[in-house]
Amino acid sequence: MQTRWICLGAWLVTSVAAADDTASKVFEQRILPIFKSDQPSSCVQCHLAGVDLKNYIKPSSEATFQSLRDQGLVNLDQPEQSKILKLINMKDTDNAGANLLHAKSREVELTAFVEWIKTCCRDPKLRSAPKLAASELAKPARPDEVIRFARTDRLLESFEQNIWGQRHRCMGCHTEGSDQNRKLVKENGEQVSWMKKSAAEAMTYLIRKKDLIDIEDPEKSLLLLKPLKEVDHGGGKKFLKGDLGYKGFRTWLEDYAKVARDEYAKSSDLPKSDPRRLKEFTSELWFKLTNTAPAWGDKLLQVTIHRWDDRAKKWEDAPIAISDRQVAAKPRLWQHTLTLLAAADSARAKEWQRGSGQLPAGRYLVKVHVDHSDRTLTDWRATLRNEDFVGQAEFQANWRVGYGAMTSVDAEKLKE
Repeated sequence: MQTRWICLGAWLVTSVAAADDTASKVFEQRILPIFKSDQPSSCVQCHLAGVDLKNYIKPSSEATFQSLRDQGLVNLDQPEQSKILKLINMKDTDNAGANLLHAKSREVELTAFVEWIKTCCRDPKLRSAPKLAASELAKPARPDEVIRFARTDRLLESFEQNIWGQRHRCMGCHTEGSDQNRKLVKENGEQVSWMKKSAAEAMTYLIRKKDLIDIEDPEKSLLLLKPLKEVDHGGGKKFLKGDLGYKGFRTWLEDYAKVARDEYAKSSDLPKSDPRRLKEFTSELWFKLTNTAPAWGDKLLQVTIHRWDDRAKKWEDAPIAISDRQVAAKPRLWQHTLTLLAAADSARAKEWQRGSGQLPAGRYLVKVHVDHSDRTLTDWRATLRNEDFVGQAEFQANWRVGYGAMTSVDAEKLKE
């Protein structure tokens, strides 16, 4: 009997040693190459900075397993359900092209970790190994808040708000597949078609193409300089420094550049968002002011439009639309497309998110501000203030789409 127990004990020791040896071999053959590679992992599809799969790997199989186990990233009883595997297998749900691009590297990483984790979980010695000290855990250096901020889905939200909501200024020439765009592509190349079918595709194109973005000096990005006409631009001048279009594009470019340079080290570095900010939606609704005052010539003029609330018998507090542009001095007029505004989770926002971009017919109020001092030209973050207010007027509108059907108000009827 004693001989049997000795043999069984020897078999158990041999089996544990064999399992440990197998895990180490799998680690050396499948995991260490990922750790040592100069190439980024598939994490970069969703994370532009702050995290890489190699951040979770230590030089040895045992230490790496303990580290993942202690962080709750390994399911000892159901290894295939381990959180680290789910993280590796995450994809960009808004961008099938990016998923395809990273599919091969993700498959290599996933199959390697599945085999290695399953082998480790069969090893009683590894399962029961002592916990590592917090300082010994392998994980990204950036805090979770910064890692989430550097995700592409968060950056896409900023892109949708700041650039996609202002795309009407550029869409005539730069929308992929339009008649005007096809003509310009023949003359200037594919880079003209940066405005894709969706915001996600457009952002991905701009980030990968890089020609239009200057990460080191966002202010010098062609995405800004061309519409400012500071470099040659066939579409003419589309921005003034400090107008809504410039503000939106510059805000996103500054944000993206800091993420790409990995400059957000701690939570306090992150920009503060305004929860009261309204969501912006592009439209093809044109608005015109005629008989503008001579003193407004060539100045930045902004209109905010409020809708009459028939139930409350008052004007809605928040504007339903906004727009700004330089006043044309000689013809004494101002005209531009409207950017629609709505609270993020409101019924209006959900309707416009589906692409309707319409305003109901009815009674409206336009408030007009003019930057007499050119403050916005020297400080792009500056906003128009009460002292820039020049008047308001009520009007009835049927809101038809298109340049030839714009709604017009005589500026001489504005009242302070």
